[in-house]
Amino acid sequence: MRISLLTATAALMMVGLAACHQEGPAERAGRNLDNAGQSVSDAVNPPQGPVESAGRKVDRALGR
Repeated sequence: MRISLLTATAALMMVGLAACHQEGPAERAGRNLDNAGQSVSDAVNPPQGPVESAGRKVDRALGR
């Protein structure tokens, strides 16, 4: 019984940690700054071909 209680407690803790991520205003501001920096970088040093351009679009869509 002790092992099942420990297992259940560990499972509840993991679910609780996974569910507590909410993006705050500082995270949104940081993401916006990252996007602005990437846009400036693209203006100064544009992608060198269609594959690199597509890769950057995929990165932006996935939020990387």
